[in-house]
Amino acid sequence: MALHVLEHPLIQHKLTWLRDKSTGPKEFRNLVEEIATLMAYEATRGLPLEEVEVETPLQKTLGRAIVGKKLALIPILRAGLGMVEAIMRLVPHAKIGHIGLYRDHDTLQPVEYYFKVPDDLTERDILLLDPMLATGGSAAAAVNFLKARGARSKSIKLLCLLAAPEGIEAMRKNDPEVDIFTASVDDGLNEKGYIMPGLGDAGDRLFGTL
Repeated sequence: MALHVLEHPLIQHKLTWLRDKSTGPKEFRNLVEEIATLMAYEATRGLPLEEVEVETPLQKTLGRAIVGKKLALIPILRAGLGMVEAIMRLVPHAKIGHIGLYRDHDTLQPVEYYFKVPDDLTERDILLLDPMLATGGSAAAAVNFLKARGARSKSIKLLCLLAAPEGIEAMRKNDPEVDIFTASVDDGLNEKGYIMPGLGDAGDRLFGTL
């Protein structure tokens, strides 16, 4: 498993304001989208290119275009939805699936309530989207659901704004071939399973349901 901590100044600047408790839902949503765009830029860096001929207004020339790779964006509901639109602007032909999971507040274990993904996962690279990698239970469960539908471990990349060491370790134990992209590895989890210092509940802050 490769862990990529994205330390670009723009990402870190925006993450700081994302953490601020005084940041309202509208600004919070905008910041999540902006960070997701920058993260997707890094996560898609390895897409293969081929030479293609195009004709400019002046002459024919060779350019390079992405070849042979199909993408699927799969947010874990509900907080993952906040990352989808921004990435779709970069890769408008990607297909979108949805995985509905919530964390039981007593057991801290993931509970599935919805699963709908493209039927050709074997042919796609997958960006699994979830702002918070806390215990790792939901992300690990989502990866297992995707593999059961034909996805290959090496084709799955998890994009999360924040990660706790406990979540990273859980992902490593569940499937060491899934790469993780995050803007920060925080200190750890509190007794309620929240990332510390974190940014609170990403879903509540996205949708104003505090």
